[in-house]
Amino acid sequence: MAAISDLNLVASGKVREIYELGDELLIVASNRISTYDAVHPNPIPDKGAVLTAISTFWFEQTGDLVPNHLISVTDGVPSGVRGRGMVVKRLKMLPVEAVVRGYITGSGWKDYQKTGTVSGVELPAGLRESDQLPEPIFTPSTKADLGHDEPIDFERAAELIGDRELTERLRAVSIALYQHAASHARTRGIILADTKFEFGLDADGTLTLGDEALTPDSSRFWPADSYEPGHGQPSFDKQIARDWSASTGWDKLPPAPEIPEEIVTRTRERYIEAYERLTDSSFADWTERTQAAD
Repeated sequence: MAAISDLNLVASGKVREIYELGDELLIVASNRISTYDAVHPNPIPDKGAVLTAISTFWFEQTGDLVPNHLISVTDGVPSGVRGRGMVVKRLKMLPVEAVVRGYITGSGWKDYQKTGTVSGVELPAGLRESDQLPEPIFTPSTKADLGHDEPIDFERAAELIGDRELTERLRAVSIALYQHAASHARTRGIILADTKFEFGLDADGTLTLGDEALTPDSSRFWPADSYEPGHGQPSFDKQIARDWSASTGWDKLPPAPEIPEEIVTRTRERYIEAYERLTDSSFADWTERTQAAD
């Protein structure tokens, strides 16, 4: 088995590295954490493993809804990145983010307050922040190499993709994935407010789910027992670190400040809690599954 240092690095982002692995790819989730698009100098232990574990859970749960790129989290994964790495198919990625919202919050709430719409979708009047929508809506966005993704409507997404029928399929599959995950999460005492997917086409031209799936980094998960519309909700993600960074007086420009140990610990615990509640299994089980493969 090749060591990670022997592999060709294809791309590196705020959280993940992608390496060539013959005809396939190796995606490795790091423990890096960013707030306001700036990466902090100290990591969150086990964060990369949690993201990989949660994505793997959903890939294995939703394969009957749409194909995904996962091949293995053990075979072909170098021992040094076991738990954080997955071998995947190569895809030709679509140029849009597939965002589905089941609740009105975040940037969608801001747009609704201004226009009564989100990505061109008209919504009922009188919604409160964090209200559940009558039905989930597809609100795609651009993929920005730098800065923030920009929301777009369905028509613009179809133009960027260049295939209206494929875009309609993308919308239908994205909403079906959201509905499946939201229903499961509810049984675990968690509300899936919204989520973001990335899709591509495989070698046969089949629409395929890629990147990560339904993790705390790509979704808003709220504790159901404290849900109360009319304001923002606590979430199972890096909110603890984000709230801390917002309180420091930092101007939100790089370099980001070092995160205090207490905030690191609480953030790690929050990520692990999300995994354990969603999957009904111990995080230690994931470690055993991926490390015991040698």
